[in-house]
Order: sequence, then C-alpha cells, then structure tokens
Amino acid sequence: MPRVRELEVFRLVLPYGRRLESLLVRLTDHGGMVGWGEAVEPDPKTWARLGETLGAQLIGVDWEHPDSVRSGDSAVDMACWDLWTRMRGVPLAHALGGSRTSLMATVRLTPDPSLDSLVTRVNQQVCGGYGHVTLDVRPGWDVEPVRAVRLAFPALTLAVDCGGAYTDSEQLVALDSYGVEVIERPFAVSDAYAHAALQDQVGAKVAVETTDLDDYLTLRAARALILRPTAYASLSEARRAHDKAAAAGWDIQCTGGRGAGLARAATVAVASLPGCTLPCDVTQPPRNAQIVTPAVGAAGGIVAVPFTQPGLGHIIDEDRVRRFATDSFTA
Repeated sequence: MPRVRELEVFRLVLPYGRRLESLLVRLTDHGGMVGWGEAVEPDPKTWARLGETLGAQLIGVDWEHPDSVRSGDSAVDMACWDLWTRMRGVPLAHALGGSRTSLMATVRLTPDPSLDSLVTRVNQQVCGGYGHVTLDVRPGWDVEPVRAVRLAFPALTLAVDCGGAYTDSEQLVALDSYGVEVIERPFAVSDAYAHAALQDQVGAKVAVETTDLDDYLTLRAARALILRPTAYASLSEARRAHDKAAAAGWDIQCTGGRGAGLARAATVAVASLPGCTLPCDVTQPPRNAQIVTPAVGAAGGIVAVPFTQPGLGHIIDEDRVRRFATDSFTA
C-alpha cells in the first residue's frame, strides 16, 4: 500500500514552439519507489494548490488505489498511477485495460502557402512510414489542398482538423467528396446542432473534442471522439469517457502531443484501450525536448506501447528535469 513521504513539484518552460509550461510532480513513497506525473499548460492556481493543500492530503496517508486519492489534479493522479503500477510491476497501459503493444500514428501537417510544397511534405511523411495524414484546414485553405493531396496520393487515409474555425458546412461537405475519413473539430464545441447537421450530410466521421458527450450522443452529432487524457482530472475519468464513446459505437482518437514526455506516455497508455480505433496523435514536440527515455513518438508511423516495463514505461532524466525547471519546491 503506497504511503507518500515526499512530494516534489517542478515548473518547466519547454524549449520549443511557443515555449509551453508544464508542471511535473514527483512522488516518493516510504520504500523509495518514485512515481511521476505531468500537467501541460496547467491552471495558474495549480502551483499554489499543490503546495498548500495537496501535499498535506498526500504525505503520510495510506491509499490502496489511485482513484482513492481524489486529488482533482491530473499531474498528481498520473504520478499516483505511475507509483502504484511501478510498485506492482505492471505497465500503466495494462492497468488501465489496454491490450495493444503498438499503435498506428497520424502525422499532422499545418497549412502551407504552396500546394506543391504541401504535396512534397506529405510525400516525405508517406516515405517515412505514415499511412495516415491529418491536414490542418481553415476557411480559405481547405478544398484545394485536400484535392491536391488526394490527387497525388489516391490511397492515402486522410483526416482534416478544422480547429473549430467554421460557421457553416458548405466547404466541409465539399471535402467529403475527396474521401476524407474524419473531419475533426469543425465548429465551436458548444454548437452540437451544427455538428449534427454536418454529420447528416457527410460520410466522413465528424470528430469532437469534449469532456461532455451527453448532448452529442443524444443528437447523434458525431461519430468520433478526440480523447485528450490530460483534459481530465484523472486517468480513470478519461477511461470512462472512452467507455461511453465506445459503447455508443464511436471511434476514438487519443491525442496529446505536447509536454515534456510524461503526458505523452500517459496518452499512449490510454490509446492502447480497445475503443481507440483511430490513429493516435503524439507527433510533437521534438524528441530532444523530452525528459523521458526512450522518447515518446512514432517511428515509421508506429508508436510502441511499453508493455514490458512497469508504470509509464520510461526512464525519467532527472538531471534534464532540473535543467529545464524554472522553479521547484518540496513538501
């Protein structure tokens, strides 16, 4: 039974892109076993709450299962799962109910001012082993790039991510004629009716990213869920969202490419669940910005699930953690 004797928290500013912030939580139990968790772009109040309340809630308290901790914080919950599964010598993916040892991955490509350049970028990814490509589209940059890619790669599985940027469905219906498999996040997530109207008009699966599925299920407003485990307060909540969507016959894509590597590792564990039938998305950040070994990512379009190592299944480079950290405290 775990009993935490020390809580360490690190604030990291990651050296890539727009320099996202992560909070890492390190739990050490009385036997010396360690568990790690990560919150990507955390709520500004999380730092203070970890020191003021969660330390007292965790330290010196016996608990039998991560669900019994009820911290309300995704990084602490992840660290509890990592510690609990390491103590039992089982991989996190297995403990959550996953069974896959490898996952197909999608690669996400941003808009390009040149169609020829876009087709060249797609070709590079296909030659690198990817069989699934997701194109970011926006009003004014949608039908033409999809047409160009489809003409160059007739058999390639394509998805489009709209980023919630559309207000009507005309252009999105046009995309459907090019054999797009999934139309991700077409409208504002609050507008379930617009999603339902689009799903009625297209053969592609409309995919939504939301933690509240009820309206979408009632309206049959989509056929796929974009599941981001770090959006939930606990991994068990993420698993329940998976179960609900899968029971409704939806496909599920697990996504979570940001952070320093720990959140990505948890994303891979959740993606091993049986309902996660769409290729997972863990294509960012660059490997040299991660603090885990081996780095989490795709090789040849495939992501390995660490089913032979306990916990998150990765070694944490604590020297790198401390180099990246801009602040830390111990409770």
